[in-house]
Amino acid sequence: MNRCFALLLTLFFSASLSAQVETQVPPVEATAKPVTMERITIHGPSLEGNLEGNAVDREALVFLPPGYADNPNKRYPVIYALHGYSIGAQQWSQEIHVPQTIEGAFARGARDMIVVLPDSKTRHNGSMYSSSVTTGDFEHYVARDVVSYMDRHYRTIPARESRGLVGHSMGGYGAVRIGMKHDDVFSSVYIMSPGLLSARGAGEPGELEKIAAAMTSPAESEGQPFFVRAQLAVAAAWSPNPQNPPLYLDLPYKDGVLQEDVVAKWAANAPLAFLDQYVSNLKRYRAIALDIGDADGGLAGAEQLHELMAANGIVHDWDVYEGTHTSHVAIRFQNHVMPFFSSHLATE
Repeated sequence: MNRCFALLLTLFFSASLSAQVETQVPPVEATAKPVTMERITIHGPSLEGNLEGNAVDREALVFLPPGYADNPNKRYPVIYALHGYSIGAQQWSQEIHVPQTIEGAFARGARDMIVVLPDSKTRHNGSMYSSSVTTGDFEHYVARDVVSYMDRHYRTIPARESRGLVGHSMGGYGAVRIGMKHDDVFSSVYIMSPGLLSARGAGEPGELEKIAAAMTSPAESEGQPFFVRAQLAVAAAWSPNPQNPPLYLDLPYKDGVLQEDVVAKWAANAPLAFLDQYVSNLKRYRAIALDIGDADGGLAGAEQLHELMAANGIVHDWDVYEGTHTSHVAIRFQNHVMPFFSSHLATE
């Protein structure tokens, strides 16, 4: 990959690695009432048969608002919150400091809502929320499997007007991607510090090809360096190849020769490259928000996304705040994300 794309990946993925250390916690709200957390397992038909051996039955965390058990006839809007690279639902809950921030948002005036944290961690540490025979179809896992499970098992309002989608970092990418394609499922979307928005070239060959060639199964990814796993995750999501065991993916270089088709596939998965195909979908949204820290390595890409949406007449909120990729994610979740959905999701 070229040095520019490698730098982008480094900033994007390494920020996720140190997220929990850097995240600031908002003060506890004295009047906050406790929410109920349930740890559940959601079966993913969209993930069945994936070549990597990623789990089809996946953990999710569900946070029910105060009074949920005492009001058996009441139904609620739902927020689906997507985690970043290298973490799963449990680590994501610690990064955004739930349930404290959910309880804090309710205490500060947000309406009662259900919050769901699905899990999309894979053999290589992240699905990119994409559709791949290698990783499994995580795009539809989130947009269909998780949503339909919630509608069957909880007192949701089963309509797009009452569903919101939010994600941070890789989850921000997921919110953009899934939001563009599934406006029939969600009506409001909040994009936090998104990564991997731009199309990039392959650049020069490196050690990745040698490391991948020595691996005998996707499970061996666990012993590889962080950045190697990140690149394998991108390849598994965006250039899957069921005819290329044992990893079932194609890399930008093969035997030192640039693979133009792989580069094209990676470019085709960049939201800035395909947004113009989904302008009408995005205009259907009741509300869209995009925010990022002024010291975030992905700021330039987020600014491009903001400018492209504005140029296409897609109404959205845009906010650059003082902070890094991860420093304010918990504070933003309580004081901005939750109120945003409180204002825009429909109730009964």
